[in-house]
Amino acid sequence: RLCAGEAPGLSYRELKALKKTNVLHIDVRERWEIDRYGGIPASINIPLGELVEALQMDPVEFKAQYKQKMPSKSDPVVFSCLAGTRSKQALGVATSLGFS
Repeated sequence: RLCAGEAPGLSYRELKALKKTNVLHIDVRERWEIDRYGGIPASINIPLGELVEALQMDPVEFKAQYKQKMPSKSDPVVFSCLAGTRSKQALGVATSLGFS
């Protein structure tokens, strides 16, 4: 399930279209879920429990840990999980940290 600002019901097809732009896709499932069910290509796995810390990291540390440039507070970001609950929580976390 995907969550992106005003569009909490984002479909996979809509996500594929967004990925052609410069949107950052963060999968907030646990690592064991990625191992068991597979990851989504071109997404970063940051489990929900690590998200607050990750979004406040030094950009160099973020890139070293997640192999991707850290998003700025104005960059477009999409969160995904299995059922939609965690992606909505992730959106709330990011918003509370000043991400628009």
